[in-house]
Amino acid sequence: MARIVIVYHSGYGHTAVQAEAVARGIAGAAVQLVKVEDADQHWPDLADADAIIFGTPTYMGSASAAFKTFMDTSSKPWAAQAWKDKIAAGFTNSASQSGDKLSTLQQLAVFAAQHGMVWVGLGLPPGNNSSKGSTDDLNRLGSFLGAMAQSNADQGPEQGPTAADQRTAEHLGRRVAEMALRWQRGLQAVAA
Repeated sequence: MARIVIVYHSGYGHTAVQAEAVARGIAGAAVQLVKVEDADQHWPDLADADAIIFGTPTYMGSASAAFKTFMDTSSKPWAAQAWKDKIAAGFTNSASQSGDKLSTLQQLAVFAAQHGMVWVGLGLPPGNNSSKGSTDDLNRLGSFLGAMAQSNADQGPEQGPTAADQRTAEHLGRRVAEMALRWQRGLQAVAA
């Protein structure tokens, strides 16, 4: 069974809701949620994982400072190549529909590449982009690189991210689990 760790930061609780949605989508694999504030206790879990999904709110067009601290403190696993050839994916949330979330997902993808990881995108066409579309569509914000969510700045996490954004996050969790299992089988076949 594949092991997937979701490591995330949530400043106001919205990204935690998104992380929980990613976890709900994971089937056929063991899943563990790790807050970046607790990452120092979980470096072995990250090293043992088959896949790591990174999640952070987008603040000022970038990963949050707390998540960036986690990235910077990953230099020991980086030096040991502890995450090399693991599956990676990412998700982010902001108050604006755009909010420059793409730049955060790009930052996460580059971070994964620096660790020698294999990035898995959302694998969905954009939703809500035609006259027949709806804000209830999967991938309503039109991301390819990872799951994006939007939460109103004047509402708490009990009211956002939207149901559609949570379903999109669940889809990302399912996709990563499927890819991790495929990757695991492929590596086992090569080793045999």
